[in-house]
Amino acid sequence: MKLSKTTEASSKYNHLEKMSTKLLLKNINNEDKTVPLSIEKELTKIQKLVDAIFERMKNGGRLFYIGAGTSGRLGIVDASECPPTFGVPHGLVIGLIAGGDAAIRKAVEFAEDDEKQGWKDLKKNKISAKDCVIGIAASGSTPYVAGALREARKNKILTGCIVCNKGSVVAKEAEFPIEVVVGPEFVTGSTRMKSGTAQKLVLNMLSTSLMIKLGRVKGNKMVDMQLSNNKLIKRGVKMIMDEMKIDEKNATTLLKKFGSVRKAINSKK
Repeated sequence: MKLSKTTEASSKYNHLEKMSTKLLLKNINNEDKTVPLSIEKELTKIQKLVDAIFERMKNGGRLFYIGAGTSGRLGIVDASECPPTFGVPHGLVIGLIAGGDAAIRKAVEFAEDDEKQGWKDLKKNKISAKDCVIGIAASGSTPYVAGALREARKNKILTGCIVCNKGSVVAKEAEFPIEVVVGPEFVTGSTRMKSGTAQKLVLNMLSTSLMIKLGRVKGNKMVDMQLSNNKLIKRGVKMIMDEMKIDEKNATTLLKKFGSVRKAINSKK
């Protein structure tokens, strides 16, 4: 018996083209409000996944996200933001997308339908049993993702997933499945909307919690962030001023000397 997908169910709204701009926005917003409540139901599962990944990462393991289309792009965005935000090396968190880097900007036809390519892409990155893989697929049926998770488990790699349907193929292949069921999309089947928002929020929770547990935040500050532009340099100076109770001039001097908020703060201990 084939499972019905709530991600493909007909929208609760009809005749969208006849709605005023105000009504379109109001209805989209009303649907978006339901997403955090759907995630709340999965918090215990998310906690278990974070704790399991942390055990591997603290011992040198890496975190891989793998997906297709919007799901793949969301994983790449989250992975790419970890080095500048938390000062971790490039390659600690890696995002892979069906169709390769070209698919980040432009859809690659049928790339997600190859159930063997996901594992091939992981192997190109020399994945090992120390690492973790999270499959991201709104439908939960993407062959590229399901195949990658299946092979990863065979190779004793920790697996999780973020899907938006219950009882999916992808969830069955994951040791730690996260199933955030957000219901029908405002535009029927457009999973870049609520499903994409849900995936983004869960990815935020995963990576941020992991980076905090790995010691990459002090108090509530990004003390290991890369100082890659003037805005971030000013933010770093402000952190040092607040933490060390010194003026802007001295804080700026310390930041220039040590090149890191953490090192500047630790220099006076």
